[in-house]
Amino acid sequence: MADKKRSFRLGRTPRTFDPRVPHMSALLAGKQPAPPPPSVDYTKGMPQNLGMMLNDTLGDCTCAAVYHAIQVWTFNASQGKSMDTEPDADVEKLYELACGYKPSQGGEGPGGNEQHVLTYLLRKGAPSTSGVNKIAAFVEVDPRITDDVKRTINDCGVAYIGFQVPANIMPANAEPPAVWTVDPSHPKIVGGHAVVLAGYNANGARVISWGSYYTMAWDFFAKYVDEVYAIADQTWVESKGTTPGGLTMQQLEQQMQALRDSQPNAAAA
Repeated sequence: MADKKRSFRLGRTPRTFDPRVPHMSALLAGKQPAPPPPSVDYTKGMPQNLGMMLNDTLGDCTCAAVYHAIQVWTFNASQGKSMDTEPDADVEKLYELACGYKPSQGGEGPGGNEQHVLTYLLRKGAPSTSGVNKIAAFVEVDPRITDDVKRTINDCGVAYIGFQVPANIMPANAEPPAVWTVDPSHPKIVGGHAVVLAGYNANGARVISWGSYYTMAWDFFAKYVDEVYAIADQTWVESKGTTPGGLTMQQLEQQMQALRDSQPNAAAA
C-alpha cells in the first residue's frame, strides 16, 4: 500500500520591529567573542521523524518550530536519553493563544508573527503536558552576520529563523528538496516560513521543518532569511551553561524587563 502523500504548509507573516527586543550586535559591541566552531550538529542521534506538529494542515510553522526547538533542547540536555515531544493539541493551543487561530473557523488559520510568538513564550510559556514551557529571553540576531548566527546555534542549541520561501523548495505535488539552494529559474516567493536551525557546517545550516531535516545552503540563507533569534531556554542553559551573547541569566532578564513588563498587545497577549 502506497504511503499517504504528505502536505506542507507555511504560515509566517511579515516580520515586525519591536524596539524592546534586544539585539545581539548591541550586546556584543566592544567585545571580541571567540570565533564559532567550524561545525556543530545538535540533531545527531535524534529520531528521523520529529512529527509535523500540525504544519501539514495549519499555517502554524511559528509554533511548530517552537516545539521542534524543545525537542532539540531536551534531547541534548539529557545526552540523548530522553526527548520531549509534546502532543499536537499543545501545538494547536499555542497557535490559538499566540497567533489568534480559531479552530471553529477551520482552514489554515491566520499564520503567525515570530516576535509575537516569542513574546508570548516569554510572558506565558508554551503549553505542555507538564504545564507551560517559558523561555528566559530572546535576542534578535542580524542575519547578515553569519558568525553571530553560528554562535547562536552553538550557544543556544537552535536559531529560530524566518525567511521568504522561493518556489523551488515547494514543488507542486512533491517533497521539498533535501538541500535548499538559490535557483534563479524559480524566483517567485510563495510565502513565509519559520524553522529552527540546529546545526551548521561549511556547506550550510541544519534545518528542522515539517518534522524532517534539510540543509539550507549559506547562499540561500543570505538571500531569503530576514529574521533570526537566539533563545535562552532554561533547560539548555542549566545543562550546557551557554547563553545568547554569553550574558548571565540576570543580565538577560534585565534585557527582557521592558518587554516582559509592558502591556501585551492583542496578538501577543
